[in-house]
Amino acid sequence: MLDANLKGQLKAYFDNITQPVELVASLDDGAKSRELLELLEDIAGLSDKITLVRRDDDRRKPSFAIARVGSDIAVRFAGLPMGHEFNSLVLALLQVGGHPSKTAQDVIEQVQALDGDFTFETYFSLSCQNCPDVVQALNLMAVLNPRVKHVAIDGALFPDEVDARQIMAVPAVFLNGKPFAQGRMSLEQIVAKLDTGAEARAAERLKGKEAFDVLVVGGGPAGAAAAVYAARKGIRTGVVAERFGGQVLDTMGIENFISVQHTEGPKLAAALEQHVKDYDVDIMNLQRAQRLVPATRPGGLIAVELANGAVLKARSVILSTGARWRQMNVPGEDAYRNKGVAYCPHCDGPLFKGKRTAVIGGGNSGVEAAIDLAGIVAHVTLIEYDATLRADAVLQTKLRSLPNVTIITSAQTTEVLGDGQKVTGLTYTDRATGESRTVDLEGIFVQIGLVPNTEWLKGTLALSPRGEIEIDAKGATSLPGVFAAGDATTVPYKQIIIAMGEGSKAALSAFDHLIRLAPAEMEAAE
Repeated sequence: MLDANLKGQLKAYFDNITQPVELVASLDDGAKSRELLELLEDIAGLSDKITLVRRDDDRRKPSFAIARVGSDIAVRFAGLPMGHEFNSLVLALLQVGGHPSKTAQDVIEQVQALDGDFTFETYFSLSCQNCPDVVQALNLMAVLNPRVKHVAIDGALFPDEVDARQIMAVPAVFLNGKPFAQGRMSLEQIVAKLDTGAEARAAERLKGKEAFDVLVVGGGPAGAAAAVYAARKGIRTGVVAERFGGQVLDTMGIENFISVQHTEGPKLAAALEQHVKDYDVDIMNLQRAQRLVPATRPGGLIAVELANGAVLKARSVILSTGARWRQMNVPGEDAYRNKGVAYCPHCDGPLFKGKRTAVIGGGNSGVEAAIDLAGIVAHVTLIEYDATLRADAVLQTKLRSLPNVTIITSAQTTEVLGDGQKVTGLTYTDRATGESRTVDLEGIFVQIGLVPNTEWLKGTLALSPRGEIEIDAKGATSLPGVFAAGDATTVPYKQIIIAMGEGSKAALSAFDHLIRLAPAEMEAAE
């Protein structure tokens, strides 16, 4: 099942295993069980510390446990962890086998100190780029704390469970049999949700921090670039972010990042974070800014108030809070989110195999989503508000060649319909005739652009009618000492590479602002 080149790479990785590991398989006579057995045999043949046994004692087949011999440490996969989850399999083998994690020591200790019995089940799809973070985080928790158990389940192989639990978006996490979380989560986020005192402790730690020369708010491409450029100037730099990586974490394939032919969002986000960590930058992750307080005097300190009550101060601030997917804001959308209304076709598309779906939006993202879904679902209806699609011509040509796609233009979606449990259809208004029409379906993928994350700044500095932060050619906002960069600003063309350039420019502008402050102003700010 594994080619010779991959086997060679894995054999080198498995040299890091120090504790004997047992692969415990539960199989039936199906084709997927035969595939899994072949995979496990290949893996067991790559290290004398890995053995394979077949017990067939788990209710989910095919599945297998990775267990440390002579201990209670184990994780389980139900299905074949290939695709995006192959890395999760390799990491689980290494960590169960005693290879230490690179996770921060304070987080490791927090996991080990969790008091209680936690049995997690995570439903994933092999095409979901958001799922591995959750699977790997929970696997690591099970390795670090024997009272934590985790099984990662390929929803496509266990459709009866998916239907019974009404799972229509992944990753979907259950704790002790009850819904726990949905969507991408980091290890720190999961632990914070379990450790109720974590937020208060974090606030206390943040309150004692000295003022920064540059405080970057936001950890996406713009924020990361700003932090690197500021730190290279030798000034005290901090980054406060709700989730480091930002929207890039939700991006599938990236093929227009110059000099890199192809990468994926989570991989790029990890590289951004590592690059920032290479410098003396204080990264404060999982912290949401809720208020910006301008300086009271020229050269004075600017304050950023956080949701946990802590206040950070800085001589200059760079706002790079990014944007999020725009919602339709129609009746039923909120009620059926993750119950048929979705925003990531790559993640959730496989859950709609053989079903009828709609894509809202005729730009590049909408047409690309419709093309991807057409290979999975029974039928795709693409609904566009304008009279014509806005996607690139090559994408439109591909879309129109597909036999199971219907394109409706000049249509305004007016309501999401459901039966109380899941989506059953939508209504739209024909803008040419004014007629209201209904489309029966099971899934709706919303792809209608972005909205800037700037609500918390209203009334503080100048925003455009679209809510974007108004900036000049140097990235300066309407407030002295406050700069901005990336998708949250008025800069045209929301692209990763543009955001990085804007973040770098904002950092250079902030440094220029700082060196031009009079010594008296600097002293007054202390």
